[in-house]
Amino acid sequence: MFLTDPIVFPHLGITLDPAPAAFSISGKAIYWYGIIIAVGFLAAYAYMSRRAPLYGCTSDDALDAVLWAVPIGVICARLYYCIFYWELYADDPIKILYIWEGGLAIYGGVIGGMVALLFVARHKKMPPLTLMDLASPAVMIGQIFGRWGNFFNREAFGGYTDNFLAMRLLESHLPAQTRATEAGQKLLEMAKAGGYEGYIQVHPTFLYESVWNLAGFIALHFYAKKRKFDGEIFLLYLAWYGLGRVWIEGLRTDSLYLFSTGIRVSQLLAGVMFLVGGGIIAYVRLRKKPDGSSLYVNRKAAAEAAEAKAEDI
Repeated sequence: MFLTDPIVFPHLGITLDPAPAAFSISGKAIYWYGIIIAVGFLAAYAYMSRRAPLYGCTSDDALDAVLWAVPIGVICARLYYCIFYWELYADDPIKILYIWEGGLAIYGGVIGGMVALLFVARHKKMPPLTLMDLASPAVMIGQIFGRWGNFFNREAFGGYTDNFLAMRLLESHLPAQTRATEAGQKLLEMAKAGGYEGYIQVHPTFLYESVWNLAGFIALHFYAKKRKFDGEIFLLYLAWYGLGRVWIEGLRTDSLYLFSTGIRVSQLLAGVMFLVGGGIIAYVRLRKKPDGSSLYVNRKAAAEAAEAKAEDI
């Protein structure tokens, strides 16, 4: 079979050639990136709907949260990416709408989703942190799926590596702005030295992040029943994702830097997420010593039991 745009894992003996587009309808290409994002959202909603009672919510609460948080989160994720990579869109702003080509920033999505959940919680007269707890593991599901969209688009990869998961892509996938950097030059030099010119050998950071989020999702799923205060699952999500992203972002070659400081913006934000999430959990656990009685689901159950008892009298 003739491979047009192969993805090679040399140490695993695996060669793939997935097309970015899955199929076309009336000449319009339908991209895997969009399909995977959509499947991730559906899986996230199914999970939220099933887990809603654990947080004192209903499936309708989960649906309202998804219907508001998903579109607002996607819009904010796209705007965040386009603002920080404006040079890619300045000459043709209409490309801002081409989400299927990739380019969603998780930080923008989290911020937009949080704002949406605040409005939903206020409308439903329930604690915002309760909805954020319910949504956090579901967000991880979306991230687990979403990173595989990067795989099909051959983007968001790391610098050079020769570990057993090393991935080779055609050199043409190395962005021009990265090619001129020290990391980009090393990729080209190692390709020449290794006898695979025309390709670059990189860290499959999409895979690292997908697996990291899978581990985080499993941990949050099983810990949820043992949580002691509203917001704890959300804070654990911030800490877990932040910790992993600090490491993974350090491997990337397409990072945005804070002016001329040499500090990666995403790495800085990830560090803040980890410190804020972990710090608040430590403070509440050590100083407040919550026992779970203040959880919304427990307060709601107690109120309903008292109401039922009053009606029986």
